Amino acid sequence: MTSHTVAANPVSNRFRFFTGIWAELKKVVWLSRREVSYLTLLVLVVTIAAGIILYACDLGFSTAIDKLLLVK
Repeated sequence: MTSHTVAANPVSNRFRFFTGIWAELKKVVWLSRREVSYLTLLVLVVTIAAGIILYACDLGFSTAIDKLLLVK
């Protein structure tokens, strides 16, 4: 015989699982609306800046390859 037994009621296990999740979510320190707005704007600005820089590098390398290797 084993000393560990499995609960016979799976509904009880699910209920305990979700109450555990709810208890953990109550412990979370959530950001304020202002912090979320600021950080979202920051992510958008950095993403757009990185896209522009990558586009400029791609355009520069494409032009250089065209001029160096594909002399017309």
